[in-house]
Amino acid sequence: MADTGRVIKLKIKAFKNNKYSSPSGDEYDLMINPENYKHEHKIEYQGEENYGGTFPGPKFKRYGTENIGFNIILDATGVISNSYNSNGIVDQIKKLKKTVYDFNGDIHEPQYVQLIWGKMIFNGRLTSFKIDYTLFTPSGIPLRAKIDLDFVGYTSCEERKQKENANSPDMSHLIQIKAGDNIQKLCYNIYKDTAYCRQIAYVNGLSSFRKVKQGMRLLFPPIRKDG
Repeated sequence: MADTGRVIKLKIKAFKNNKYSSPSGDEYDLMINPENYKHEHKIEYQGEENYGGTFPGPKFKRYGTENIGFNIILDATGVISNSYNSNGIVDQIKKLKKTVYDFNGDIHEPQYVQLIWGKMIFNGRLTSFKIDYTLFTPSGIPLRAKIDLDFVGYTSCEERKQKENANSPDMSHLIQIKAGDNIQKLCYNIYKDTAYCRQIAYVNGLSSFRKVKQGMRLLFPPIRKDG
């Protein structure tokens, strides 16, 4: 379909749950789209380690959270079409804060938000809301402001595991020992090989791979199988 040239405004929708399936009814359409936005992606790695060449580093640990940040302009001077308001930008800020910042009594915390603009759909939550008032009426009513907004992405445990393929032996695993667990069993589950028991004991500061107790948390690093 051809581009009609119609300006699509960035929309912020609020939800009551982290599955983004229960809208709260609060949403905000930007008056002016941001000139740009920053979308940060992070990857976390294990530290630089090398245990005899068996566990090289740095190795992939997990994907970190994504972050999006941008600034917007609110205006009530009338310079922008239909923007004049005798109450200034007070009502605009109130509506925006209700969507992204204010406490929702139904869930007892600020709301989950979804940013929608063109092909960008970002699920997350607000981390920072900074207002820089730049123009006022003679009586002190704010007419214009620049607002910096920062959001941290939200990914469910199921989505994260699917993305990271958490069963892979190339991933790091931090496992809490449960009744019936032992290092041999866990090595087989993760690496499909019990030959790494002693290396795992060494990595975790144990004198023997047999000396594990229920409740202990053990690191099973990524492994390189030569040949």
